[in-house]
Amino acid sequence: MPVDDLWYLKKRGGDGKPLPSKRYGRGKRWRCRWVDPETGEPRVELFEKKSDAERHDANVRADISRGQYVDPRAGKITVKDYAEQWRKDQIHDVSTAERVERSFRRHVYPLLGDNRLGAVRGAHIRAWVKDRSAELAPSSLGVMFVDLKAMFGDAVDDRVIGFNPCQGVTLPSVEREDRFVPSAEQVHAVAAELPSHYRAIAYVAAGCGLRPSEVFGLELGHVDFLRREVQIDQQLKRTKDRGIHVSKLKTQTSRRTVELPAVVSEVLAQHIETHLPEPVELDDWRDRRKPERRAARLLFASSTGRPLYRGLWSSAWKGAVRRSGLPTGFGLHGLRHYFATLLIHSGASVKTVQLALGHSTPTVTLNTYLHEWPDAIDRTRSLVDGALGAVPPVAKAQ
Repeated sequence: MPVDDLWYLKKRGGDGKPLPSKRYGRGKRWRCRWVDPETGEPRVELFEKKSDAERHDANVRADISRGQYVDPRAGKITVKDYAEQWRKDQIHDVSTAERVERSFRRHVYPLLGDNRLGAVRGAHIRAWVKDRSAELAPSSLGVMFVDLKAMFGDAVDDRVIGFNPCQGVTLPSVEREDRFVPSAEQVHAVAAELPSHYRAIAYVAAGCGLRPSEVFGLELGHVDFLRREVQIDQQLKRTKDRGIHVSKLKTQTSRRTVELPAVVSEVLAQHIETHLPEPVELDDWRDRRKPERRAARLLFASSTGRPLYRGLWSSAWKGAVRRSGLPTGFGLHGLRHYFATLLIHSGASVKTVQLALGHSTPTVTLNTYLHEWPDAIDRTRSLVDGALGAVPPVAKAQ
């Protein structure tokens, strides 16, 4: 991997000095040459100073010997072009793919998209974080940053760039918001304000802790009244590409069997008797390799028999929230929080709450509901006091 002087020939004149070449005085003087260890193709880089060329030569030699060589030309692709290819290669479900596409298009490409991938440094990412933090909530920015960091990380793994510029970048802290948790009376109140064909939804969410998409995806066969159990193994989603369809659950642990309390069982039985589920044809994408079209007997549907999704359901829900006096913006997910806090305040362990909610790990449960275990310190005090008791009197020295 020699460093060549392009301004002078190797041949010397009669005075012993090197002869100037045709390029003398024009363009960069020093050339570093090497062979790409992966493709076997020759590579060339030009420099103004000999010291820069020699430093580059030494770095390339070291990277090749350590197996960390990155082709400098690879990083010349723009952030947008690489990200678009990266998105297509990801194994995302449809809703996640749509979210990533939307966030990159709206927030990444306008600021970073035209930059060469290999030219992006930590300073660029920090500037991007600062700019976007004026527009986005810290939690939303955090989700977006995870995707951006993953994209640059894969570029490092693919040896398109040598390092991840997102590494070490600090994000705005996410302050814990005081989550509104309704009382039992408020749960009954909002349920009473819903149309009759929606009323049982409130009790399923509050009494079983299901996510809204899991409630909408419940079918008649998922409810076992004799065993007093509900099987959760699918959700109903609506995406731009597939419309309303049956989908896999959020995580592996989301697939679970939840207990059916008597109050929820009674409301569900009345609902089924009054609004007997009719079969509706839906695409089932739980197995993405073999999607199928099948008849689904969904427990909940609109007044015209349409499968539910957020946009269709939101009007009725917002009206019920307003009439029942709940805070504006309170969502159906808030009844899932009611279920979780009810378990916690009744003495349930972290693992019990995790399994009931279908969280991926106990850590997720703790991060979400840690502040709902307010009596943990008091219990610790009681345990210590019960074990050690009072300090015995110390005998005076004679």
